[in-house]
Amino acid sequence: MDNREEVREFLTSRRAKITPEQAGLPAGSRRRVPGLRRSEVAALADMSVEYYAKLERGNLAGASPGVLEAVARALQLDDAERAHLLHLAQAADGSDALTRPRRRPTTRHWTPHRSLQWTLDAITAGPAVVCNGRLDILAANPLARAFYADLFAGADNQRNLARFNFLDPASRRFYPDWELFGDMAVAILRREAGRDPHDKDLHDLIGELSTRSAEFRTRWGAHDVRRHGTGTKRFHHPAVGDLTLAYESLDLAAEPGLHMTVYTAEPGSPSEEGLRLLASLAATESAGRGARHPAT
Repeated sequence: MDNREEVREFLTSRRAKITPEQAGLPAGSRRRVPGLRRSEVAALADMSVEYYAKLERGNLAGASPGVLEAVARALQLDDAERAHLLHLAQAADGSDALTRPRRRPTTRHWTPHRSLQWTLDAITAGPAVVCNGRLDILAANPLARAFYADLFAGADNQRNLARFNFLDPASRRFYPDWELFGDMAVAILRREAGRDPHDKDLHDLIGELSTRSAEFRTRWGAHDVRRHGTGTKRFHHPAVGDLTLAYESLDLAAEPGLHMTVYTAEPGSPSEEGLRLLASLAATESAGRGARHPAT
């Protein structure tokens, strides 16, 4: 796969983010480019300007791990950005097929095995979902279905968190920090594009969002990448109000490319009480549906 444009734009965007002061270099005067010059990155990486210029033009094929690490160090890449650079180099070498996980399942072609769904259902104090790298929600516990009620109700979302974020007006109510959630969603998709550049479903999703959302296009052009690991997020649920939840995201060893995310509230906090109320409302609604549709 020819990914030279992706490599060029990623390295250029990272170079533009590092100031001479951050790199321990004199700022000088009459700088015509934001961030570092190519020659400065080359010096920091201990390589010739000509060779670094070749890399930045997108020619990563054949670059050794030592060269990639030197570039990552010079550009002060974080762990997610380093991994993304490695994936881009593997794709340039044609070796990504040996290292990428098998094709990510879609909501149309995959259902959780029974023990995975049992595991999700056993988590009763917080929403728990299984997603792929495209941010499709592939499985959820009952509390997560109540938590993401607007997403599950919108047919156009196709149970995809990125579509919900950028195409559903309800997301701006659900996410008080909508800009942050937008940044995170795009950075996760950008990382996934580096991990699996052959994923047609991912390309289609990116094309759809780029066409329909100016906010997505702007963020996609920034070339930021992110790992979805742990942190705290704020939500506003239409039934129970404001929630501040911690989350942990875990890779599933039995399902390469998938991860489980579990949200929890601080014990004794108003958010914990809100989740309890939401669970009660969800159970009441489920019982009501059962009463309206008795077994025959």
